[in-house]
Amino acid sequence: MTYRAPVREAGLRAAWRSAVKREYREIEAVAEVSFDLHAGEVVGFIGPNGAGKTTTMKILSGILHPTVGEARVLGFVPWRRQHDYLKKIALVRGSQPIGGPAELTVMDSLRYQQLLYEVSHADFRANVAELVGMLGLESLLDRQVRALSLGERMRAGLATTLVYRPKVLFLDEPTLGLDVSAAAALRRFVADYAVRTGATVLLTSHYMADVASLCRRVILIDRSRVRYDGDLNSLATPVSPYKLIKLHWRTSASSSVMLRWAERRSLRLVSSANQRSTRLSRAPSMTRPFTPCRRTSGPRDGPGRLRCRGRVVRPRVVRRGAGPGGSVLVVSGRIRHVAGFRRTRAG
Repeated sequence: MTYRAPVREAGLRAAWRSAVKREYREIEAVAEVSFDLHAGEVVGFIGPNGAGKTTTMKILSGILHPTVGEARVLGFVPWRRQHDYLKKIALVRGSQPIGGPAELTVMDSLRYQQLLYEVSHADFRANVAELVGMLGLESLLDRQVRALSLGERMRAGLATTLVYRPKVLFLDEPTLGLDVSAAAALRRFVADYAVRTGATVLLTSHYMADVASLCRRVILIDRSRVRYDGDLNSLATPVSPYKLIKLHWRTSASSSVMLRWAERRSLRLVSSANQRSTRLSRAPSMTRPFTPCRRTSGPRDGPGRLRCRGRVVRPRVVRRGAGPGGSVLVVSGRIRHVAGFRRTRAG
């Protein structure tokens, strides 16, 4: 999807000139974005600012009409805005969690949603009772919307949105501006709601706590294109700034070998009482996976370097850590073999 944005130079003369003849620039908001969501999934839709997350949400909810491409949600074309489709989806924006006149009370807003989406009285009473209990709205029902805090508006907005039981829920940064306790309560509610109703949830957020606690699958979008679609753990592992490697040694001789290896590389070790658990304050940083590595020598390579698969790399300080039963090396590359010590586990 592309759109035209007006542009002009700074200054009063440019402002007058743009009033007569306006110049535009074509901006590509969303391109080559393709994914499928299964019923009951809670999927994280993440990416930097301006990547196209909110634009995609607006297209899927029927607010925007794309210039090219097609999309289907529950068998409907979103931008046709058919009544049957709008009754099955909901869009909640953290920047504007609740709509309608601010003079209405929360209960008035709920009843307005009942009339708009044609919810029966029996279903309305049951849904309101459940939502009030899950969101803690007892004290807010008779208060005007304009008198609510941001966290209270978000809870009330979720209640008004979910009172008609949508099958697909689009959450656009729902924890924006919320404090820690309010954000945690909101995450618990979304997880509980998805389990109870089997609704499909597409969540955008810049807070990884929201994504990590709710989503097993994430879709990463950057510069208007999907860069990754898969498991969250599989995304974090290759781009993690460090790796945890646990080394075990069985005899004191192995411990002494490790001490000599550390001394040659200017590593400071702190050993436990049984001499079998050692903490290293420096670890070699490898630019690529390797096995095995050997110490280099001679003026060409210089002191304090390792040769790994023909490449010479230099150790550098990264981080210090310790684990039960052995030392933990924290390095920025994947190490399979270091100075004769076998890797038993890597995180």
